[in-house]
Amino acid sequence: MKIRNKLTWLFTAIIAALLLVFALVIYFSFSENREEEYYSLLRHTAITKANLLLDAKLPPSALQLIYHNSDNTLFQEEVAIYDTAFHLLYHDAVEIDKVKETRSMIDAIVNKKEIKFYQGAVQVVGFLYHHNNSNYVITAAANDQYGYAKLRNLKYTLALSFFVSIIIIFLAGRFIANKALQPVTSMVDNVKEITATNLDLRLNEGNGKDEMAELAVTFNEMLNRLERSFDAQKEFVSNISHELRTPLTAMMAELQLTVSNERTNDEYKNSIHHAISDAQKLVKLSNGLLDLAKASYDQTEINFKELRLDEVLLDARNDVIHDQNSYKVNIVFEKEIENDDFISVMGNEYLLKVAFMNLIENGCKFSEEHESTVAITYLNNTTILRFHDNGIGIDEKELPNIFTSFYRGENKQYVSGNGIGLSLTQKIIKLHNAEISVVSTVNEGTTFTVILPHV
Repeated sequence: MKIRNKLTWLFTAIIAALLLVFALVIYFSFSENREEEYYSLLRHTAITKANLLLDAKLPPSALQLIYHNSDNTLFQEEVAIYDTAFHLLYHDAVEIDKVKETRSMIDAIVNKKEIKFYQGAVQVVGFLYHHNNSNYVITAAANDQYGYAKLRNLKYTLALSFFVSIIIIFLAGRFIANKALQPVTSMVDNVKEITATNLDLRLNEGNGKDEMAELAVTFNEMLNRLERSFDAQKEFVSNISHELRTPLTAMMAELQLTVSNERTNDEYKNSIHHAISDAQKLVKLSNGLLDLAKASYDQTEINFKELRLDEVLLDARNDVIHDQNSYKVNIVFEKEIENDDFISVMGNEYLLKVAFMNLIENGCKFSEEHESTVAITYLNNTTILRFHDNGIGIDEKELPNIFTSFYRGENKQYVSGNGIGLSLTQKIIKLHNAEISVVSTVNEGTTFTVILPHV
């Protein structure tokens, strides 16, 4: 069952239950009031006849004549008057005798002062009446024809109104459900239009306040993550096809040239060294591409934990020196570390180490002494790392492009590379909600500054 149908039936059922309770309360309240009012009417009529008999000394035959000549003798009030010894003093219609009083009934009335009960459809009231220092027992009985007719009319009216209301409520519920779910219908239509080729489409977020807007915002955020993942995958495939082609072609050409003619051992060794060099470039390039793809993932897909930056830096320094034992890396603490929290961050250890290694390697590669210095300091909410070298520097016009994937400036003539390192580093830094900036002067050196929020 669709949600709109569930909402419609639920809304109808709740309102129907409330209406039913309301109708039952009205019906039974009216029924109770009718009963009490008619008992009161019976008592009043009985007292009136008793006064006519006892005070006005009206003959019983005269009262009976009035009773028998009434238009609704069958339904009008029938009154009987007894003394406390069960002697009948007056009866409207002995031949009808709706109540059929007994001695035990008279005694019960004397003891209880008043009793009320039903005899079939006839309401009966019996009470003790004190008059001129004497006590009399009076009973009055009748069928409340008009009261029951009103009660039946009320029942039919309530029943008809209830069923008509149910129909109206159902239609109103259907309208309200359609109105409430209209944004969902629009979302479904919009989502059907979103495919892998147009992930840039987004849902209308409406007023941005209600639950539907919250759903649209959440869905759009999911689309943002999907789009970034798709873009990262497309970029990764494009990068692989673009960057792997050159070293593979060079390796294939070298090997084909080697096997085309007989060579000396030295020539074979030289060719193998060239192939190994190209293979090493491929390994480094593939590792860089894999790291670049991982850094392009959604942040929620990467495990973060509390890390000490000095420990990550030391690991990065050791790995760089292990790969290039001619490199020299200095780590300087500009402030005394009073609290571990000052140099602790929430991050991914592997990715941060990759970023720090790239910055250290860049400093070492482009400086004559192959030396890089990393300075650590902290403020109230951030930890600051500065990667400095005294190398060849970067031309000012090239600074805006250095974080672009596969971009290589004029300094590429000095050292080999693939243009992935700084792009990868920037992605990693952004994943950690951090900032990276660069200041460089040609022939004087370069300083990369990384500011990370600490724990």
